[in-house]
Amino acid sequence: MKKIIHRAEDRGYADHGWLKAHHSFSFANYYDQSKVHFGELRVFNDDSIAPGKGFGKHPHDNMEIVTIPLSGAVKHGDSMGNQGIINAGDVQIMSAGKGIVHSEYNASASGFLNLFQIWVFPKVRNIEPRYDQKTFLAEDRKGKFQVLVSPDKADGSMWVNQDVWFVRGDFAKGAEVSYAPKLKGNGLYLMVISGEVQVAGDTLKKRDAIGLWDLDKADIKTDSDAELLIIDVPMV
Repeated sequence: MKKIIHRAEDRGYADHGWLKAHHSFSFANYYDQSKVHFGELRVFNDDSIAPGKGFGKHPHDNMEIVTIPLSGAVKHGDSMGNQGIINAGDVQIMSAGKGIVHSEYNASASGFLNLFQIWVFPKVRNIEPRYDQKTFLAEDRKGKFQVLVSPDKADGSMWVNQDVWFVRGDFAKGAEVSYAPKLKGNGLYLMVISGEVQVAGDTLKKRDAIGLWDLDKADIKTDSDAELLIIDVPMV
């Protein structure tokens, strides 16, 4: 097994007033040659957005973009005609494909929005852009992993144009669980949303992350109640 640890305090940080952003990988004005990507995982941003503020219309192409609101709600619009609200508990996915223009704003006029935005390189380039969102119930991940995004729509998950699985789990203190990559050659990028866990001999706290590859499975023990997100992603 090989591993790399990204501590919460070592992430890139940008304060734009209306936006406070933490970058696990090089993004915008933050660059670290040791943190450009993890396999096909290119971006993992942890954003806090002020009421009514957000990202105006801007283009993307050839990227799979997953947005997970942790608190608050996102107001979405795009060049395909999709408009809607993505609430905490929902997950949004866009295949930017051959090109899309979209905007994302904090839907609230009073409360902050906190979200993860995650980009994965696509398996097939220049596909027709597509959009999907779905609500995932918290009770369906208590004590187990819940599949959010997958290449085969497993367990009610949303389709993604890559051999990548996004899984989320909420575990009580003292839980011992394992997760094995779905495909040979995939690695695991585990983000601690909240709580404290032991993974591969290391203690990880809130917003710490660990990348693991060349492994059969990852054994996880929770030192407190903990929320986890695992991205099971091709390394080549």
